Amino acid sequence: MSNSSIEAVPRLSVIVITRNESASIARCLASVSFADEIVVVDSGSEDDTVARAQACGARVVSHPDWPGFGPQKNRALDLARGEWVLSIDADECVTPELAAEIQAVLAAPTHAGYEIPRLSNFCGRYMRHGGWWPDRVLRLFRRDAGRFTDARVHEKVLVQGSVGRLRAHFLHDTHPTLDSALAKMNRYAIDGALAAHARGKRASLGTAIGHGAWTFIRMYVIRRGFLDGRHGFVLATVSAMGTFSRYAKLMFLTSSPKAGSEGKPDDGH
Repeated sequence: MSNSSIEAVPRLSVIVITRNESASIARCLASVSFADEIVVVDSGSEDDTVARAQACGARVVSHPDWPGFGPQKNRALDLARGEWVLSIDADECVTPELAAEIQAVLAAPTHAGYEIPRLSNFCGRYMRHGGWWPDRVLRLFRRDAGRFTDARVHEKVLVQGSVGRLRAHFLHDTHPTLDSALAKMNRYAIDGALAAHARGKRASLGTAIGHGAWTFIRMYVIRRGFLDGRHGFVLATVSAMGTFSRYAKLMFLTSSPKAGSEGKPDDGH
């Protein structure tokens, strides 16, 4: 067989998990058009997410069940063929500066993985306090050296080898409206409570109140969320509500497993 008939191994694969991301998927995938391949794993979208992703040149595989963020991202990772993998959420996009830095790093990599800072938007404002910046996440890694944890929520990449840091950042439009923030808060609380219950964790009303109050104090006071003005106050309050809700749901799961309700969240963080 001649060399010309052998398909080249992709240098960089981008992986994305989706569900009902019609409003953001095209922008997300357009920002990673420099990649050699784009793999999307969709968990039963009811809108035109799949069609939009395919129109952007992505290879889309559907898995209608929802095993959690970690297992779903590992499904996408297993489909990637590139030597390197960039994991990106559908509500994120790569800036031109980050795209250039990624390509420069892959030309002469010195680590097995790289953390990338995220600048996240909350209700129309990019937040630089409250613990939301620089929010470094390990997303670029050698495919043979990295794997996602099996956590239902707040999964992370574990890499065998050294980890470096990039300077350019993702843009993360995680909560465009307060309604979307509250809806996502509830989905994460459900998954968080279920995961904690599966690990044998227990909670009481006091636990829920204490953790909720500490979340607000940590974000708004200790991490200076007040410097983000009214957005900082609302973000700390919503986050505290989410923490309280997670422990309250766990409390009811502890007393009655049927008291919890399982949801299928979208892929955003």
